[in-house]
Amino acid sequence: MRRKKGQSQTRDQVTKPITLLLAQTSPKLGKKEENLKTIATQANAARKKGVELLVFPELHLTGYTMQDEVYNLAEPIPGPSVKRVEKLAKEHGLHIVFGMPEESAVKGVIHNTAVLVGPNGLVGKYRKIHLPTHTVFEERRYYRPGQEAPIFSIPLGTIGLTICYDLYFPELTRLQALAGAQLIICISASPGLRRRFFEGFCLSRAMENAVYLAYVNRVGIEDGNQFWGGSRVVAPNGSVLVQCKYDVEDYQPCKVDLDEVSRARAFIPTIKDLEPQLFDQLRTKSREA
Repeated sequence: MRRKKGQSQTRDQVTKPITLLLAQTSPKLGKKEENLKTIATQANAARKKGVELLVFPELHLTGYTMQDEVYNLAEPIPGPSVKRVEKLAKEHGLHIVFGMPEESAVKGVIHNTAVLVGPNGLVGKYRKIHLPTHTVFEERRYYRPGQEAPIFSIPLGTIGLTICYDLYFPELTRLQALAGAQLIICISASPGLRRRFFEGFCLSRAMENAVYLAYVNRVGIEDGNQFWGGSRVVAPNGSVLVQCKYDVEDYQPCKVDLDEVSRARAFIPTIKDLEPQLFDQLRTKSREA
C-alpha cells in the first residue's frame, strides 16, 4: 500500500469540515466533449456554493457501454481530457474526481480508471482492480485490472478511490483504511439489478472501517441497461448524510467532518482490534478457491 503524493496532509491535520458534491450524471455515450462540458458547468456552479470536492461517476468521460470503441476513446493520463479538467480545477480552486478509460503505455492495454485532480494539477489515479465479467458485464474483455490501491493525501484529507464492483470486496477498503484513508470515494456505473447490493455495501464498508464513504453512481440507459443512481454519503456510524434521487440526474452537496473518523475508531476500534493472521489465511484460501 502506497501513499501517493498530492499536496502535503496528514490525517490528524484536518480541523474543519469539507463540502463535497455528488454529481449524479447521465454521460453521453462516446461524446467526450459533451461530458467535459458537464464537468465545466458543475465546477463553475460548485465553487459558488462552497464545494471543495466534486465527484463524477465511473467512465463519466465516455459513457459505459463503449465495447470496441473504447480503444479509440481511451486517452493517456495525463492527456487532453485530463488537462482540461486540471484547468477547471485550477480556475475554480476545486478537487475533482471522474472516471475515464485510460490508455496505458503498453500498446492495446486499457484501464478503467478514476482520476483525481486538484488546483495544482493531477494528484493521482486509481485503476479498477475487480472487473466484472458475468451476466451483462464484460469488462475483462476490454480492460486490464489495476494492481495498486493507493491513497491520496490532499489539503482536504486522506482519500481512497474505488470503482463500482470493487465495493463487493471488503479487503480493498480495509487496506485503504489501514493506510490512513478517511474518505473512500466509489464511482460507479451500476444498473438497477445491483441496487440492493450496493446500498448494503455502502453501509458495511463505512461502518466496518469507520470511514466516510461517498458513492457516486450514474443514471440513464445504455445498451438496454438502466443505471439507478441513488448516490449517497455514509458516515462512519452508518448514517446516510445525503442521498440523490433514483433514476434521474441529481446534484447533492454534503458537508463531512473527517475528524469524526478518529472519534469513531476510538468508540468502536475495528481497525485496532484486527487479527492480522487472518489475512494470511485469506491469501491461502483464495488460492485454493
